Amino acid sequence: MAKVLVLYYSTYGHVETMAEAIAEGARAAGASVDVRRVPETVPEEVARKAHFRLDQKAPVATVADLEHYDAIVVGAGTRFGRMSSQMAAFLDQAGGLWARGALNGKVGAAFTSTATQHGGQETTLFSIITNLLHFGMIIVGLPYSHQGQMTLDEVVGGAPYGATTIAGGDGSRQPSPIELAGARHQGELVAKTAIRIFG
Repeated sequence: MAKVLVLYYSTYGHVETMAEAIAEGARAAGASVDVRRVPETVPEEVARKAHFRLDQKAPVATVADLEHYDAIVVGAGTRFGRMSSQMAAFLDQAGGLWARGALNGKVGAAFTSTATQHGGQETTLFSIITNLLHFGMIIVGLPYSHQGQMTLDEVVGGAPYGATTIAGGDGSRQPSPIELAGARHQGELVAKTAIRIFG
């Protein structure tokens, strides 16, 4: 059975919710799935004052975990059009895996959240995908088989490069049904791709 890791960083819970939807899609497609988060780098006192979501149930990942999966789906909120520093710091520690080619040929994918509709979703996805390509991974996006991303009836996230959600400037908007469906679809595609390659 193909093993999928959904690896994320979520400040306020939006990316966490998307991570769970991706995991649902991957499990429905027949993969074994773990959801892990990267360590918080902000001092706890600062995080509490800023109302970070500190009660997330996913265990904290280690870099050594990564090579034990057939597919890794990486999610992080955007910071000025790129991935958050917490995820970047985690991936920056994977030089040993890169040097050994430990992730070559594995399946990779990205997802994100932004405050606004034009807040850098695609550039953030590419900042994640760039890392995955350097690791030698095969990238799975969110094709237009998820037709919800084409709707004009409401503001909605989603891009051919990965699942996305829009949180709103104050963080009050939660992932919509269309955005969650996109995340589940991407998880399904990642799992199906990993199963085809690894069995």
